[in-house]
Amino acid sequence: MNIETTKLELMHLLLQTRKESLLAKLKKVFEEEQIDWWGELSKEEQEEIETGLQQADKEEYTTNETVMKRFDKWR
Repeated sequence: MNIETTKLELMHLLLQTRKESLLAKLKKVFEEEQIDWWGELSKEEQEEIETGLQQADKEEYTTNETVMKRFDKWR
């Protein structure tokens, strides 16, 4: 079974359940997983990500289209 099949099966199960307690437990698992992921990053990595998010919020970024145009000359 591949990951996409597993995701679809889980989505189906989520949509079918009426147990709020089960949904709360699953939500907590996902939230803890995200917290663990962030905690595994170094302070420098966390700061770089936060800086990038702030820049994106201010629209201080280069679009993929612009980057691809710049690199087209090397193809």
